[in-house]
Amino acid sequence: MRSDISEQTLNAARLSTGADSSESRPSSAKTRGDLEATMNVSHEVSLLVQEIERLGSKNADGQTTVKFGVLFNDDKCANIFEALVGTLRAAKRKKVVQFEGELLLQGVHDNVDIVLLQQ
Repeated sequence: MRSDISEQTLNAARLSTGADSSESRPSSAKTRGDLEATMNVSHEVSLLVQEIERLGSKNADGQTTVKFGVLFNDDKCANIFEALVGTLRAAKRKKVVQFEGELLLQGVHDNVDIVLLQQ
């Protein structure tokens, strides 16, 4: 599966990490797969933000919120996100969203508010 990441982007990332194809790579250097995964996570988080804005409403503090159950049961979200819970966890680590707990499960956590911190 070929991604739309350009060679120029990958080469710039290699240079910034000090990785060169003619040298042996240090274990911390990012590979093509690492870069593609990082860019895919960022893309999925940005799609998540759009879906929260579409489905959510403003709370008293002016932040957009949506219930986990609303996101999970939405047909469009089901088609976009292969792993919605994983995308939510990544967004939480990036401080894009906030919600109680570590792991959200369908049914049990349907009424948990997901708060959009960055728009």
